[in-house]
Amino acid sequence: MPVNVPDGLPAIETLSKENIFLMTEARARTQDIRPLEIAIVNLMPTKVDTETQLIRLLSNSPLQVHLTLVSMSGHISKNTSTAHMEAFYISSDEALGRRFDGLILTGAPVETLPFDKVDYWDKLSDLFEWSRSSVYSSLYICWGVNAALKYYYGVEKRVMPTKLSGVYELSAYDPASHLLRGFDERFYMPQSRYATVLHEDLATTGLHLLAGSDEAGAVVFSHPKHRQVFVTGHLEYDLYTLDREYRRDLEAGLDIAIPCNYYPDDDPSKRPVGRWRTYAHQFFSNWLNHYVYQETPFDLNDISSEMVYN
Repeated sequence: MPVNVPDGLPAIETLSKENIFLMTEARARTQDIRPLEIAIVNLMPTKVDTETQLIRLLSNSPLQVHLTLVSMSGHISKNTSTAHMEAFYISSDEALGRRFDGLILTGAPVETLPFDKVDYWDKLSDLFEWSRSSVYSSLYICWGVNAALKYYYGVEKRVMPTKLSGVYELSAYDPASHLLRGFDERFYMPQSRYATVLHEDLATTGLHLLAGSDEAGAVVFSHPKHRQVFVTGHLEYDLYTLDREYRRDLEAGLDIAIPCNYYPDDDPSKRPVGRWRTYAHQFFSNWLNHYVYQETPFDLNDISSEMVYN
């Protein structure tokens, strides 16, 4: 089944060329079906790229998905046009009046800032509190993980002295979990971050550690009732995302290392090696199927904080 997207979204043209089945909202209104309602709170600066990447992965499912793109109220995007934001996004304040089967909160380039210095932290805190009783399963990515751990569990962010960048081999600690169904015992995932989560940080949270490594830390973990899923890496990245970030950082004069395990012979003039695409599609399909579709109530009004967290 297709992903239902706003009419005119730039991702439509890109993904149609990849033979990915998308359905515009105008056509979706003619379908007599209850799609999964998924909200994407997109905090990434390259919003169009992130929209395309996430839609690509959410489309790899027999389930029909209706997407709502959400921006933070009061925050003005510096890298995406106002016209795009007004045409395709609702504000976080608007989202508070709705309910969703699933929510995806992306990373953001604010990892080295204290949370209270992030200009939308109060609005994000409102979203976190609202999601307790209005979202069935939430998926947090990269900085979104740090923010959610801080808000829900009081876990402080660990900023590293250098950026963790590259494609890292991870161990699946619980390969029998629904979320990692179809994964090998060792698999690859892009990482691009200045903050990390250590295994011991989860000791008092009750969260279930599913995958990680000594170098990358705790990478995939979840709430025991599947209401929260955390991924510190970027399975959604396309082949050249790390390359673009690396060249951007070089142009900015940052002392940045070549992304690990990414270019053949660590030579940035060579085409990167993609090692994570199969895992990325499998992960998002597993989340939609096992953690959202099979457990969310048919009537979204039946979602409650007691159902989700108790």
